[in-house]
Formats: sequence, C-alpha cells, structure tokens
Amino acid sequence: MPQLNLALASVEDYRREAERRLPRALFDYLDGGSYGELTLSRNAADFAQLQLRQRVLRDVSNIKTHTTLFGRELTLPAALAPIGMAGLMRRRAEVQAKAACDGAGIPFTLSTVSICPLEEVAAVSALPFWFQLYMLRDRDAVTDMLKRARAVGVNTLVFTVDLSVVGARYRDVRNGLSGNPGTWGKLRAGPLSYMAHPRWLVDTGIRGRPHQFGNLTPYVPNATTPANFKGWLDSQIDPTVTWKDIEWLRQQWPGDLIIKGVLDPDDALAAIDCGADGIVVSNHGGRQLDAVASTASLLPTIVSAIARRAVCLVDSGIRSGQDILKAKALGADGVLIGRPWVYAVAAQGQRGVRQLLETFRSELSVSMALTGSTDLSEVDTRILDRG
Repeated sequence: MPQLNLALASVEDYRREAERRLPRALFDYLDGGSYGELTLSRNAADFAQLQLRQRVLRDVSNIKTHTTLFGRELTLPAALAPIGMAGLMRRRAEVQAKAACDGAGIPFTLSTVSICPLEEVAAVSALPFWFQLYMLRDRDAVTDMLKRARAVGVNTLVFTVDLSVVGARYRDVRNGLSGNPGTWGKLRAGPLSYMAHPRWLVDTGIRGRPHQFGNLTPYVPNATTPANFKGWLDSQIDPTVTWKDIEWLRQQWPGDLIIKGVLDPDDALAAIDCGADGIVVSNHGGRQLDAVASTASLLPTIVSAIARRAVCLVDSGIRSGQDILKAKALGADGVLIGRPWVYAVAAQGQRGVRQLLETFRSELSVSMALTGSTDLSEVDTRILDRG
C-alpha cells in the first residue's frame, strides 16, 4: 500500500519526517541527549504538564503576540537557537533557516560549529542575526570571530558556558560519531547508511558541500571534513574558564551579550555582575549533564532572583506556541527554539521552518485568546491552572 503524504502540522510530525529522511547517525545526533536522556525527556514533559486556565467571554478580537528584544520588534517572543552541524541535516540549512526567520520576523542564531560561515549567512539579507560562541583555548580565534561577527552586522552575542567538558551522548557512541563503534554502529554511520537515503545524499551530501565548520575554517586550514574540525574543537574546550573570562569577553564585545547555560540563581546573578545583558535558562537540551532539573521547573526561581535586571530567555523543551505562552507565564521574556527548527529544515527545508514558525505563532495566538489574554506584556502566572 503506498504511503500517504500527510501535511506536517506539529513538531512531532516534522520529527518523524526528519527521521525518515536522515541517515540514522545524523538523526540520533540531532534527537539524542546525554546518558539515559532523563533531562531530555523531562524538558518537554514539564512544559506539557503545565495546565492553562481557560477564560471565556472576553474581547479577544485583537491579539498581540509581538514583543521587543534587544532593540528589535519581533512577531513573537522567540529566536531560533544555535544548533551545531545543522548544515548536515539539509543543504546549507543555516542559510535556509536565516531566510525563514527573516520572513517570520524573529532572529536566527548561528552556531560556532555551523556548516555555513558567518559571511554566507549574512549574505541572505541585511536583517541582523545572532551569533553563538564558546570560549576556546585559542583566544586569538575567539577575538577574530568576534571581529568577523561585528563586520557582518551581528550585534547580539550568545555565549555558551555549559560546555567546559562534553557530556557523554550514548547514541553518538553507538553510531560511531564518538568513541569506537561496534559492527552495528559502523553500519549505522557508514557509507551504506548514507546511500540508503538518496534524497539526503543528493541534496545535502553532494549539493550541500563543503561539509566544513565554516566559522572555524581560518583556524584549522588543513581540515576538510567535520571529523577533522571536531578533533580540533575537542582540543579547544577549555575547562579553566571562570567568570573572569566572561569579564574579559565583555571588554571585547561592544554589543548585547547573552550568557547561555544558566541553571542556578547564583550563576544568573554572576552573569549579570559580569555585564551580561541577558541570560538563557538552559540545560543544553539535555545534551550535557543528565539528571538535572528541567528548565521549566527552574525558570521561576531564576526569574525571581534576577528581578528584571537582565533579559531572561529559556530553551530546552519548547515544542509549541503553547510552550512559549507557558514560558512567558513563568516569567521569561522569550524563548529559544532548538530541535524543532532542525526537524523542520531536515523535513522540508526553508519552507518547513517558515511553516513551523507560523504554526507556533498561531498556537500562541489561539492559546492567548482562550485564556483571555490579548497582550503578551500582561501574561503572568494567572493564566496557569494550579489546580
């Protein structure tokens, strides 16, 4: 019986289609988390368990989903999160996602370890995007990337601080992306796996070249494959980084500075004391330290601690427009959308990301209307059903 081509509606629809289209090792890299993936599952589950309080007979004819973040008016309080190696999931995926964000009216965040470099993404349009960076041992490379980001119009830097060591991701070990795979792992990550996905092979494997970490090419001149870059990057992870290094970074970067990877109120306050303009409450999507609490459960305490001294964003577990509304109710100024946009770009390219963002906007608008909310600036815990 032929397979029916159904319209993709939810994040789970895009996820299933991405799984169908991607070689197994790439899908598991995108989909997986660290250790037993407890935190990965809790992130989405804890947002899902928050109940909304339905209110009726309110005038909801004029719903306002827009907000302003870092001086830019957005159509919804969201940005796409930085995702490493996204350009291996679809041909030049970072470029396609930037174009989709431009059309949707929200920022795109480019990862340090993207396939497309800063300059290629900037060529999409004059609209600004955000750039995510790690603290590398090679501080000259860090300084140079900051200069390159400024040169292409980036004014918002998202600095990730929860990668002083790399979490153990068992799916990547099994598939051969890290560690020494067994026979099954070699089959799942080897040439036959990629050849079994001809659409990916043509669109991304052939037409999506070069498969390099574009932002790092100047610093690793002899690298030609993602594996070459990964070896260099692993050697650059600096476990000695402290808040003093963030103070140094603040001196180097004149634009907006967001510290990503905060899970503790004291760390949130330390980030602000170092000059951060914003924080992201994040556990790296459950990819670093497993068995930590979900971001939804920690968000209210951190929001209370920082007392509006900085912009507070949240990621890890955002799977719908309703989750955006719940995050706002818990006190966040906005969210970062991670895995969902990569599922969408893997499934349908730029069109998929654009449709996903429209779905999120629609879900947010409908949920606001049915909770009697007309303006995001007025949303708080009163829209949650604590019963």
